[in-house]
Amino acid sequence: MNTLSEKYGLNSRVKLEQLAENHIGIIKRIKSRIIQKDAQKIIEIVEAIQQKESDMKISLICNNNICSKSVALLKENGIEVIL
Repeated sequence: MNTLSEKYGLNSRVKLEQLAENHIGIIKRIKSRIIQKDAQKIIEIVEAIQQKESDMKISLICNNNICSKSVALLKENGIEVIL
C-alpha cells in the first residue's frame, strides 16, 4: 500500500518516495529506456501532485536508461532527474 500515491489520487502502481519535507521523488525503475511518451506521463503525475500541493518539488529517480529528449523535456518542466 503506497499512501503517498493515494494521498495525491494517483494509481497505486506509481511509486513515490518522500525525499525531504517539500520534496518527492517519482521512482521509475524499468529495464527499457524512458522515452518521451514516458516523460509525458511523468509530467502528468507531477501536475496531479502539484494540484494538491503547489509548492512541492518533484524529482524523477530512475536508471541511466533515459533518452536525452526525455531529460530535456523533464528539465523544461522543472523536474530534476536523479540517476
